[in-house]
Amino acid sequence: MTEPSKVIHVRNVGHEISENDLLQLFQPFGVITKLVMLRAKNQALLQMQDIPSAVNALQFYTNVQPSIRGRNVYVQFSSHQELTTMDQNSQGRGDEPNRILLVTIHHMLYPITVEVLHQVFSPHGFVEKIVTFQKSAGFQALIQYQLRQSAVSARNSLQGRNIYDGCCQLDIQFSNLDELQVNYNNERSRDFTNPSLPSEQKGRPSQSGYGDAGMYALQASGARAVGYPQMGNAAAIAAAFGGGLPPGISGTNDRCTVLVSNLNPDRIDEDKLFNLFSLYGNIVRIKLLRNKPDHALVQMGDGFQAELAVHFLKGAMLFGKRLEVNFSKHPNITTGADTHEYSNSNLNRFNRNAAKNYRYCCSPTKMIHLSTLPQDVTEEEIVTHLEEHGTIVNTKLFEMNGKKQALVLFDNEEQATEALVCKHASTLGGSMIRISFSQLQTI
Repeated sequence: MTEPSKVIHVRNVGHEISENDLLQLFQPFGVITKLVMLRAKNQALLQMQDIPSAVNALQFYTNVQPSIRGRNVYVQFSSHQELTTMDQNSQGRGDEPNRILLVTIHHMLYPITVEVLHQVFSPHGFVEKIVTFQKSAGFQALIQYQLRQSAVSARNSLQGRNIYDGCCQLDIQFSNLDELQVNYNNERSRDFTNPSLPSEQKGRPSQSGYGDAGMYALQASGARAVGYPQMGNAAAIAAAFGGGLPPGISGTNDRCTVLVSNLNPDRIDEDKLFNLFSLYGNIVRIKLLRNKPDHALVQMGDGFQAELAVHFLKGAMLFGKRLEVNFSKHPNITTGADTHEYSNSNLNRFNRNAAKNYRYCCSPTKMIHLSTLPQDVTEEEIVTHLEEHGTIVNTKLFEMNGKKQALVLFDNEEQATEALVCKHASTLGGSMIRISFSQLQTI
């Protein structure tokens, strides 16, 4: 058994649990001198003023199960007799003031962007730079003020507060960095002292590809540059949904792979599934299960895109079958002879204009929208191309920004869905056409 210590080790500390929650749990037993949140491990270390206070707390919680926000936490004496600054998160100084803040956001139901962070933190002083990134502890940001006192004021005022009601809780430490190096002004980072920075590296798109999350160097005095992956999706989501999310979408799912069942095995294939699921995010790979011909696995680009697909496609009709769409127990699809790779496909819709594509996400409708049509196409040619999939009620051919587009209204959603999965990326008059669902009710 571990010998008594002033330091108490707390386990099962979920991201929804704040420093203040832990303080309230132990303050009845004495003065708390230090608290370290080990977010990556869902743990915390808490130091009481003396050993008798720690003993009283553990004796009490031996008989009473401690619970915070509905979650049971588990306490024991730590092997540490004292907490030192070495126990702090390597990116944070804890209580030593600095003009750069390390901000972790817990219970993030809504996307947080550079603009949102600037709005929250700028009332406390001039914000010079912001860099956002995703770590094991969750979504984090480094915020550099012009003055150290501004950072102190922001931490004192905002620690433990929620950006939105009931969610997006701020957990703020002083960083051990002396200067943030920002190379690009975009949705992931911003240098407010240098608005002339480019938004992307020359010759390289700003949207990151798979396995390339985008890196920004953070330079600490006397230390080498450290790279942190960026959360490039957040700004596009926020721009699409106006800072909120569609009803029924939590935004917190981290499972990327979807299990689709009750497919029509005689008519479905990987490309048709790609055409349907790519409406809701980029596709990494797809696998039809040979031992269950009416089942397939679809790996999406991230958990948010997978959640959109499950939400909007559950119960959709395709080839006479009502689809079952659920999150898979498999975190990803293992590459093999029976998997189809799509991570490098230029047909993935979310490599560019991600915000626009999120905005168009919806359940299947009777109306489809056709784009990248040949300039001399006619409505008759469009009808001939699509009529095998169902009764076409109406069509409208129009031009936008000098490019031909069309709306086609089918008799029901299943017919429109079949036309989309079979004819998206097909060739009409020498052009590869793109098809998506339209949320318009009539033409």
